[in-house]
Amino acid sequence: MSASAASPVGYRHLYLHVPFCARRCSYCDFAIAVRKRVPWRAFADSVGAELRLRGTAESCDVLSTLYLGGGTPSRLGGEGIERLFDVLHEHIRLDADAEVTLEANPEDVSADAVAAWCRAGVNRVSLGVQSFDDRVLSWMHRVHDADAAVRAVDTLRAGGIDAMSLDLIFAAPDTLERDWSGDVTRLLALAPDHISLYGLTIEPHTPLGRWQARGEVEEAPEDLYERQFLESHERLRSAGFEHYEVSNFARPGRRARHNSAYWQNVPYLGIGPSAHGFDGSARRWNHAALTAWESALSAGIDPMEGAETLTRQNREAEMVYLGLRTIDGLELREGEEARVATWRRQGWIESVHGTAGSRIRCTASGWLRLDALAVDLTALRSRS
Repeated sequence: MSASAASPVGYRHLYLHVPFCARRCSYCDFAIAVRKRVPWRAFADSVGAELRLRGTAESCDVLSTLYLGGGTPSRLGGEGIERLFDVLHEHIRLDADAEVTLEANPEDVSADAVAAWCRAGVNRVSLGVQSFDDRVLSWMHRVHDADAAVRAVDTLRAGGIDAMSLDLIFAAPDTLERDWSGDVTRLLALAPDHISLYGLTIEPHTPLGRWQARGEVEEAPEDLYERQFLESHERLRSAGFEHYEVSNFARPGRRARHNSAYWQNVPYLGIGPSAHGFDGSARRWNHAALTAWESALSAGIDPMEGAETLTRQNREAEMVYLGLRTIDGLELREGEEARVATWRRQGWIESVHGTAGSRIRCTASGWLRLDALAVDLTALRSRS
């Protein structure tokens, strides 16, 4: 599926992957490029080349969300983000109220950088805090300390960016003796309008995976994972947050609009190394390595590494999984209520009130079993 042969889709959402990082975190399995000096001019030029090659101006409607993820997009600095947005605006148009999100690490947040981000059009920042315990941050190979995260939040607000999401990672190995409750308390004290919580997983090709292979670390036990997840659920809900997706919490009206598009299976355009996209029927992904992506573009070649047209079974599986992972839930089909009756008795699902038909959603306990529940229901549908 070449870009030139693809028909216009009318994308309303664009994801741009910025791979640069100061250091690889111990748990990170993403496509990143560690650079002391970030080549932001060359990167912006390559983004422009991909946008031109893929006919973005013709395939995009006016965008309602733009998300710069990574990697660490804030590593581009203020000048780099302004240059990147100059390139973007040659190919895309944004709604007047578009959600424009930049992922950032605390050490990159300065008054000058925030001012430049605002001039470029950024109006929301997703800040990677991960912990407020300096011992844990060091173990994670994070560059910042806890005080830097607090200063970053203050600097963002002082610079005019009030919409922000703060990320924490839970279920660190219990040998670290981390005070998870204390982390949640400090998180709430910063009063963000959005919070993302991710359970730590050990991937084999990461520093953490190598530590595990040498017997130096063990994954957190399931009871610790469950305890910290459920504690977070209860405390954040009590503080006025809506637990609207398995890993995400928002104050009323402040859900992440870009990520919500993914969970609704809406088409989106992916630009940059390792970026994935979806046109409504097929998924495509770019070369993960920065050098491979840049080389393809330098040769005038689409940097796509692969593509997959979704089968009916693929779409069915995604519908079930995406429905069960959000608070909006999933509509059951005829004959499925009996299958999920055990789930209901166990307290893993509940009915979505105020909706017609038999619509269910996972409880917090059910989200802990999300993968198994989705596989079970998908298997049932595949036989019908």
